[in-house]
Amino acid sequence: MFKEFKEFAMKGNIIELAIGVIVGGAFGKVVTSVVNDVVMPPIGLLLGKVNFTDLFLPLDGKSYESLSAAKAAGAPTLNYGVFINTMLDFLIVSFVIFITFKQLNRLRKKEDKPAEPEAKVKECPECLSEIPKLATRCKYCTAVQEAGGAEA
Repeated sequence: MFKEFKEFAMKGNIIELAIGVIVGGAFGKVVTSVVNDVVMPPIGLLLGKVNFTDLFLPLDGKSYESLSAAKAAGAPTLNYGVFINTMLDFLIVSFVIFITFKQLNRLRKKEDKPAEPEAKVKECPECLSEIPKLATRCKYCTAVQEAGGAEA
């Protein structure tokens, strides 16, 4: 049983999957940083110096200076600013994955293109009619053809 598990674990697909998960996790952190540190500050500045991570709605009816103050007081909050950041993360990651797979599929189609199928007919050198490749005599002009499908 251990031998079977070892064979399963050492297959290329499992190792590729593990690498993909690790790279995907790192990529997610990069995208989160891009959204929080690069994209959202200019948008917040354009909307009147708004910090999206501090956009929240306290559900207890009281007023708090910031999300951290509300959490420190133990108030239930609806954190719609954090939700906006998370949705932007998701949209960016989804778009990058879409573009990546689109390019991979385009490249894969070029690689997987089947070779031209071998012709099943040949041309008679006497009358120029198409005849079966393995024919030894032309059915139109009855000219003798070379054996093995080669043209005379």
